Amino acid sequence: MTDLAGPRVRGARRARELARAEGPAAARIVVSVTVAWQVALWLGADQPPVFAAIVPLVALRGDPMTALGTSLRRALGVVAGVLIGIAVLNVLRPSTATLALVVALGLGVGMVLRAGGELNIQVAASSLLVFASASPDAYALDRVWETAEGAAVTILLAPLLWPPDPHRVLVAIADDCRARLTLALTGTAGVLGTDRAAALDNLTQVNADVEAVHANASRAREAERAMKFNPLRRRDREAVRLRARAVATADRLTAHLTTLAVEVAGLTGRDDLAADLARARRRLPELASLTARAVECLLSGADPGPALAAARGELAAYVREDSRPPAVVLRRPFQQLLEELGRSTAPVRRA
Repeated sequence: MTDLAGPRVRGARRARELARAEGPAAARIVVSVTVAWQVALWLGADQPPVFAAIVPLVALRGDPMTALGTSLRRALGVVAGVLIGIAVLNVLRPSTATLALVVALGLGVGMVLRAGGELNIQVAASSLLVFASASPDAYALDRVWETAEGAAVTILLAPLLWPPDPHRVLVAIADDCRARLTLALTGTAGVLGTDRAAALDNLTQVNADVEAVHANASRAREAERAMKFNPLRRRDREAVRLRARAVATADRLTAHLTTLAVEVAGLTGRDDLAADLARARRRLPELASLTARAVECLLSGADPGPALAAARGELAAYVREDSRPPAVVLRRPFQQLLEELGRSTAPVRRA
């Protein structure tokens, strides 16, 4: 009985978690698609207005904070693609060569009307679909106005229907960056002078954390942009701006963390530097810990000033104690980290 109940309980819990996580997004799509369809009918659509309904379905299926940009890019892509298809078919007869020309032109325009930094294939897809209609001109007119109407409905409803909370998203992003940067700093200091394999494993982990921070920084920028079109969360705009600035600072720190991990991997395992590395192991962990504390304060919304001052004091003591080349090499990334943190003088305050 217990064996059967366990999977059922886990399945029910998983279903509730999925409903809680995906339910609002699905509801937004259903409502937006329905409204876009009905508005198109009110505006006089004489065929099922599928083009109007497709826009919110596509625009809202990903990150809801990017719905506005997705809708606009889709609408522009449809218009551009239809115009390309009509223009080519008015000059050339449908053929394989004409098809290749239309797709090539659509992709070329899609390189300019990019979607989230990537090639916008909507242009080529829309120009290609013109071939599927027995009456391209009528098809083009229906597709253009229905798509524009669907985009308008999506843009109007997206900020109002169960809107995402950019501030909450940014807090989670900042927490993830904080954990990754702290691990990169303390982990790198911890493997110095141990063995070459451990140092190389740490370098691999640091590279993975750096990539994750880059992705977080991109999401933070999207969240900050989303606030411009979110009338229900105007009170959080300043908190979002400050939190996004902290994440941007964290992103800039990653280059110096990578350098530190590379230097540690290069020095670790060298028998001729055993004495130098032993001296560095007495200083580096504390310096890394204090620097990590400054990063944590910045990303958690506290004042990084005291931790930053302590880290600078530790770095200065290290400079006075050891001027040998390995010590200079290991200190340089910390100097750059502290300088970058120092430039972020205004702390992120808790909202």
